[in-house]
Amino acid sequence: MKLSRALIAASLLVASAVYAATRPAPAQDVTKVAGDSHHVLFENDRVRVISVDMKPGQVAPMHSHPDSVAYFLQGGTIKVTTPDGKSFNREPKTGSVSWSDPVTHQAENIGSTEVKELQIELKPAAH
Repeated sequence: MKLSRALIAASLLVASAVYAATRPAPAQDVTKVAGDSHHVLFENDRVRVISVDMKPGQVAPMHSHPDSVAYFLQGGTIKVTTPDGKSFNREPKTGSVSWSDPVTHQAENIGSTEVKELQIELKPAAH
């Protein structure tokens, strides 16, 4: 009986280690992984406002955002890559505003100009 419990425990331990090693790492806060281009301007319990200034060729590694609104102070061309490896290009225009549901992605400025943005992240309402 003790041997079978030990085998079950060992099997669960190995299965847990394999699962942890093969699942993608959780996406991080963009201000932690891309602090050179993303800076918090304001934050309270309801919103966080981030200033984004990405130079040509600059990359914001895989990160997540909650529901958010983006206002582009200076547009450009951004390559967006999702956790599954798929990518697409966005070309926001200067002065444009966009909504985003929660998202996890990597962003890269593939254009020839800086992309400047104000990103307003909405926090879940406290109940």
